[in-house]
Amino acid sequence: MTDLEAALRRAVRGEVGFDVTSRALTTMDASNYRRVPLGVVAPRDADDVAAALAVCREHGVPVVARGGGTSIAGQATGTGVVLDFTRHMNRLLSLDPESRTAVVQPGLVLDRLQDAAAPHGLRFGPDPSTHGRCTLGGMIGNNSCGSHSVAWGTTADSVAGLTVLTARGKRLRLGREWAGAPDGLRDLVDGGLARLRTGFPDLPRRISGYALDALLPERGADVARSFCGSEGTLGVVTEATVRLVDAPRARALAVLGYADEAGAAEAAAGLLPYGPLTVEGMAADLVPSTEGLPRGGAWLFVETGGDSTTEARARAEAIVRAADVVDARVVTDPAGQRTLWRVREDASGTATRMPDGAEAWPGWEDCAVPPARLGAYLRDFRALLSSSGLRGTPYGHFGDGCIHVRIDFDLLTDAGIARFRRFSEELADVVVAHGGSLSGEHGDGQARAELLPRMYGAETVALFERAKAVWDPDDLLNPGMLVRPAPLDANLRFSVLPREPVDVAFGYPADGGDFSAAVRRCVGVAKCRTPSAAGPDVMCPSFRATGEEEHSTRGRARLLHEMLAGELVTDGWRSTEVRDALDLCLSCKGCRSDCPVEVDMATYKAEFLHHHYAGRRRPAAHYAMGWLPVWLRWAARARVAPVVNALASVGPLAAVAQRLGGIAAERDLPRLAREPFTRWWRRRPSGPEGPGDLVVLWPDTFTEHLSPSVGRAAVRVLEAAGLRVALPPTLRGRGRVGDGTSTSATALLTARRGRVCCGLTYVSTGQLDRARAVMRRTLDLMAPVLETSAPVVVLEPSCAAALRTDLPELLHDDPRAARLASRVLTFAEALERHAPDWTPPRVNRPVTGQTHCHQHAVLGDAPDRRLREAAGLTGELTGGCCGLAGNFGFEKGHYEVSAACAEDQLLPAVREAPPGSVVLADGFSCRTQLEQLAGVRGRHLAEVLAERLDGDGGAAPRG
Repeated sequence: MTDLEAALRRAVRGEVGFDVTSRALTTMDASNYRRVPLGVVAPRDADDVAAALAVCREHGVPVVARGGGTSIAGQATGTGVVLDFTRHMNRLLSLDPESRTAVVQPGLVLDRLQDAAAPHGLRFGPDPSTHGRCTLGGMIGNNSCGSHSVAWGTTADSVAGLTVLTARGKRLRLGREWAGAPDGLRDLVDGGLARLRTGFPDLPRRISGYALDALLPERGADVARSFCGSEGTLGVVTEATVRLVDAPRARALAVLGYADEAGAAEAAAGLLPYGPLTVEGMAADLVPSTEGLPRGGAWLFVETGGDSTTEARARAEAIVRAADVVDARVVTDPAGQRTLWRVREDASGTATRMPDGAEAWPGWEDCAVPPARLGAYLRDFRALLSSSGLRGTPYGHFGDGCIHVRIDFDLLTDAGIARFRRFSEELADVVVAHGGSLSGEHGDGQARAELLPRMYGAETVALFERAKAVWDPDDLLNPGMLVRPAPLDANLRFSVLPREPVDVAFGYPADGGDFSAAVRRCVGVAKCRTPSAAGPDVMCPSFRATGEEEHSTRGRARLLHEMLAGELVTDGWRSTEVRDALDLCLSCKGCRSDCPVEVDMATYKAEFLHHHYAGRRRPAAHYAMGWLPVWLRWAARARVAPVVNALASVGPLAAVAQRLGGIAAERDLPRLAREPFTRWWRRRPSGPEGPGDLVVLWPDTFTEHLSPSVGRAAVRVLEAAGLRVALPPTLRGRGRVGDGTSTSATALLTARRGRVCCGLTYVSTGQLDRARAVMRRTLDLMAPVLETSAPVVVLEPSCAAALRTDLPELLHDDPRAARLASRVLTFAEALERHAPDWTPPRVNRPVTGQTHCHQHAVLGDAPDRRLREAAGLTGELTGGCCGLAGNFGFEKGHYEVSAACAEDQLLPAVREAPPGSVVLADGFSCRTQLEQLAGVRGRHLAEVLAERLDGDGGAAPRG
């Protein structure tokens, strides 16, 4: 233990982390930069902050204040001690509807303030796209803005007062008329009045540098306002009083289509006199799908408000009439508006990939010009990009003249980094020529502070340095930001990564087979850190259960980054830090769809476990549950299911089995089916012959041995829809498709019996060599099916997802894998595509439950929604993850997190459902979790429809 660590542990009551994991999680923010801190402190209160500052001052160690860690310019990283305010100092202290103010701690997430203000008809005006995870302290540090700044301004416009600790321990209460000003600040301003009155561009989004002009007497000498945007370099905020605004009772969203980006940009300023709440812009090259958008090559998202929907719509339609547009759409439905806004909010992530998959990076993320100059600026910007051989996709706050863009800089080679520097210098000159600010929202940090003399001139920058010395004479707070900055091309986070591809098992087709490129996908926007899932989203259930960065998708990606770097995490694939962080990853695959850059932590976890345990003994659960298909087949062949079930019901015997198998003691062991699904299939009468399409029904492990009723129901429904149902062959050889058993007489002499398997349990436990062997055997068995055009219907969503994604990515060298993956259909997809004229039986009941996380992430559920609607099953399923997640919830040590995940959305939805609701759960894990935690029977959609075919009234009771 270092002297610094020991002193901090004695001085503060909050957590002190100098371990590898704590440091690795804070090496980066959402920028291109990386710095390795000495340690992390999570203070409990302002006294802890003061104590930590005193210790760091005594040891000469710099301090960086950090909120959600989503800063774009590198200002939330540092080489000293990082103060993490999100763990404890994250409360709303008070909210006064009469004065329309709130008192907050710096670690409070913006959405929590909005939730508290909403019942009073109030809200905090600024709202960055990261509103679900950015903190008020970080917003103050960066003077954040968001999409509503044309109506409600920046964070500085919403701050009434700040309580601040200086690096030397003074507690100041900042406000207007010099309130809380440190000694020497007023003299500095009085000596530079002329420069402060003339040296700052007049535009709504001027965030660069220190806001010293807020200290002018004619502006109220507002010390709190001047502090905003100082990026943690002047003092540490411990409490803030913020102003709230009236939230419109109703809103409408006008989406205006223009021929191109320049047309949208030039139109934006002309819409401001109509009093819109937002004027946001984006072009077609940033939109994966234009579904729901009006015609055009670029769009403005213009939001209006009113006391009623009619009034809001009227204002939106007035803007449409005034705008010269190609096409337009006005949306008043809140759900429709959320869908459209998500396209805009996810842009910060989706912009990190070019259409051809090339990587793009921040660095010129948010410069701003006067709104009337935006069209001309964008033309010059595009020209500079072209002449530099670079590509980018601008979007952002067109009404404020603020542009976000990610550019395909090559930050891996010396030549690419030199071009990055040259372009940055040239673009700074373009911005200044248009009367703009190098930063219009996210601050300067390391990305732009070096270029501030081009914007302000040397004398004003010298004034900034003097202001910094007044507040922080020891240069303790976030040194290297804003004044005396580090070079913009130093400390790049990619420089530590290996230059040669890492030897891996998966193919990583979207990343050119490069595991380092896959890990680089995480750019730190931290959508995985939202405290609650939005709508159908899944990511990230373990973070919502624990609140720990280590258990977020971003946190795990950071640890993998450091593992590849080899500086902090020095034992590579054998790292216990990475293993422990991945241990609570449920492999739900939610990040594959919900992360704006499609980080796939389930695959990364399987890859890591494969290497981590290579040649070593694995945890017992990997053998017990990873090899579950083998154990269940043995039990079925020996016909010992009744015996196994009887023994499992004897408490002491079950406890011994669970302990030996690494299974949580809190769990009940699932019961084996007395008759496996394929045994029932062999003894049933032949199915109907007819002209209907042939479909091959996949007998997955769970349907085969644990829930054969699902398979029987699916056969009943598929045949009722006029389809001919077959099972995959069980002998490797040239066999007939359909009987599930036989092949030709000649082939019988040489063929080997087997069962198809997707390999899911081996993949999820990282036994990838075994998974590949199982998958290759499956492809051999499926060879006759692949010679036909028959689809493969998979009832278990996790198995369908494994066949769609894991199979072709693990066997990327076998073309049969991609062919089989392309044949996989869900139950609802099969009915929709191959029995389009069939009408399902009417159930006419409300539904509750949860969309399977793998279905949401990989398969999609639109056909399921349409099938439910056709059957009269009304209502929506929740998002999130059930928490059992295959082997995860059964493994020893996971029960509490598993149960917490279920309580996030699934169990509350079931408890609050209307009487008589059908509890839908297509996944075996989901049904098991419902039964074991809530005593509720969930059913597959096939079972619900089959019961109605049989004349049964439909819903079983929920309890």
